[in-house]
Amino acid sequence: MDFDLTPEQQLLRDSVAALGRRFGHSYYVDKAKAGEHTDELWAEAAKLGYLGVGVPTEYGGGGGGITELAIVSEELAAAGCPLLLIVVSPAIAATVIARHGTPEQRTAYLPGFADGTLKCCFAITEPDAGSNFHRLATVARRDGDDYVLSGRKVFISGVDESAYVLVVARMADERSGRLQPALFVVPTDAPGLSTTKIDMEIVSPENQYMLFLDDVRVPADALVGGSVDAGLPALFSGLNPERITVAAMGIGTARYALERASSYVAGRSVWGRPVGSHQGVAHPLAHAAVQVELARLMIAKAAHLYDAGRDVEAGVAANMAKYASSEAAVLAVDTAIQVHGGNGMTTEYGVATLMGGVRAGRIAPVSREMILNFVAQHVLGQEKSY
Repeated sequence: MDFDLTPEQQLLRDSVAALGRRFGHSYYVDKAKAGEHTDELWAEAAKLGYLGVGVPTEYGGGGGGITELAIVSEELAAAGCPLLLIVVSPAIAATVIARHGTPEQRTAYLPGFADGTLKCCFAITEPDAGSNFHRLATVARRDGDDYVLSGRKVFISGVDESAYVLVVARMADERSGRLQPALFVVPTDAPGLSTTKIDMEIVSPENQYMLFLDDVRVPADALVGGSVDAGLPALFSGLNPERITVAAMGIGTARYALERASSYVAGRSVWGRPVGSHQGVAHPLAHAAVQVELARLMIAKAAHLYDAGRDVEAGVAANMAKYASSEAAVLAVDTAIQVHGGNGMTTEYGVATLMGGVRAGRIAPVSREMILNFVAQHVLGQEKSY
């Protein structure tokens, strides 16, 4: 068992960290509060090849895997710039197309993912079904040479930044008539597709939307894999990378918070001693640091299993990694705020601005309760509880 990064992976980690520090958390917060996007950071990361590290080399990518993309996600977050769009575009959409797209789809989309010029968001969650794809109300029907999509989605990240949205719908199998998941690449400017922004209490330059599909017509080649049979495996191939990169983003944010807190309590003196010399301050930070490092190990394991093609094991590890990361991130940020005292609630000190994002990580993209259900059923052998 090897816990060391390869020289290439270490170089990637160091390089992405340096890029993140050039921009920093103040850049991220300023963009969010101005209602702007982190276009400059995205463009620079794209130019340096960081966004395409997981795309196969034949399409212009780095030829790496989710391990490398998780490094990118973590290190940008550790610099105070947690970019959610890395999760939905390079991690989910690019992976789905690379693994299950037709040759024509790979040729059409993967070079854009590789150089970062293409952004594609992901739409599965619905108001009445959550992420339960068995209950999705968005449907697709065949109409001549086209497909027509109808339904609505909620909490769709980055629609306003993306050229395409990867829509999960249900479609009848032509042989059995049974409804099953199907994925479609839909242009965000398609007639009949509309959006409504959701106001969120989260400091983020990436926005959330309701998405409405009112008889949106797409050509046959919009169906991922070219067949409804490709839908279920394509869907699951994107969910594990989603969990892993979300976990990496959360743990990077936790690292940033702990670094800020540790620096603050080491340099602030009260009653003639540094605040951090008191166990009432040092121990909570140390406890959070332990939880963060444990979560990082599970993230690395999950990414390794996924890249090795061990999908069943990766599913368990990815869910555990996401659970551990979200819990550790909330703990780390809350502790960082606490040890700052009143300064912890100011924008200037850069920790309270993290709370909304890490708290959302306990809910999305899959809630901690559903992960516990999964572990109870699939790891501990208990009866399904929902």
